[in-house]
Amino acid sequence: MNDFIKIIIIILGYVILITTSGKLIRLILRRAATGEIAEKKEWDTGFIIGKCENILIVTFMLLDAYIAPAVIFAAKTIIRKDDIKKNSLYFLAGTMVNMTYSIVIGAILKGLTGF
Repeated sequence: MNDFIKIIIIILGYVILITTSGKLIRLILRRAATGEIAEKKEWDTGFIIGKCENILIVTFMLLDAYIAPAVIFAAKTIIRKDDIKKNSLYFLAGTMVNMTYSIVIGAILKGLTGF
């Protein structure tokens, strides 16, 4: 497989991840929650943070930096500890689903490209 095709596959992987991760998280959180999951402002903030997580985690996977996602998770947990106390389902479950999905996409990309 030539380098051009590998680059196209990686770019498509990022696009698929960015466009589908929010939908997957909302679907899972709505099925798990019994009441209101989060306010619109929290969804918007979580959406932006989640997309940054997606990009970073896939990039770290492609660079074989497997410890880096743990650092992201720890930092996010520390920074958002007050929010987690208010609504732990939204923050922790959303983060875990988003990170797991990003890792799966990263592993698929590594397998397809041999990076």
